Amino acid sequence: MKVAHKLHCSWRISNQHDSCLRYLEFMKSRKQAKFKAPEALRILVVVPDLVVSDPDDEHAKSQAERSRALRIGLLENGFNLIASLPGDVFLADRINQLQPDLIIVDAESEARDALEHVVFATRDARRPIVMFTDDSDTSHVKDAVAVGVSAYIVDGLASSRIKPILEVAMARFEYEERLRSERDQARSALQDRTVIDRAKALLMKHQGLTEDQAFSKLRKVAMDKGLKLSDVAQRTLEMADLLS
Repeated sequence: MKVAHKLHCSWRISNQHDSCLRYLEFMKSRKQAKFKAPEALRILVVVPDLVVSDPDDEHAKSQAERSRALRIGLLENGFNLIASLPGDVFLADRINQLQPDLIIVDAESEARDALEHVVFATRDARRPIVMFTDDSDTSHVKDAVAVGVSAYIVDGLASSRIKPILEVAMARFEYEERLRSERDQARSALQDRTVIDRAKALLMKHQGLTEDQAFSKLRKVAMDKGLKLSDVAQRTLEMADLLS
């Protein structure tokens, strides 16, 4: 796992050292948690068209062999490969039906549409996305990570590499989701505080109350009606707007 940690931190910019340290602390605590067994991890693979219509098309044959090697590697490592699907307009519905735990995009350098379809399909229900590609152009990495790719792997289809790659991708996804949740909670708390402060100011102005008295009044109404304090504050502001 040390190699995996270094791999993750190498994705970060040098001035984000603190973020790496937080990630490593998260990984340390994660070891103590109960993991889902690899064989229970439901994986969906998005692949390009693997039909080799021209037997002399070496590129198509090579791509088909890549996809076959990936699926064999997943099975050899005990993962549950639930489906291999094309990256088309029906992908969102299929993902919603199958409910995979992790999505792998097996894409050659020309198959960018596959990633776009996956990102669109998971916009409402986020899942870890791992992209295997033969494209050595690293200029695409930042764009891929920005749209939600948990791991961008170039020429990494060796069976021995697949399991640690997916473990790092899952850990990174869980870490990012935790940060996202903490950010959303902080943002919501700030919005609630702003609404409550505005409601207190309104009561202080129109009823001649002190700040403590205004807060106590809002809190009493919230307790009596079984509502959140911020909801009472919002209703107070809305009522004031109606009466103004």
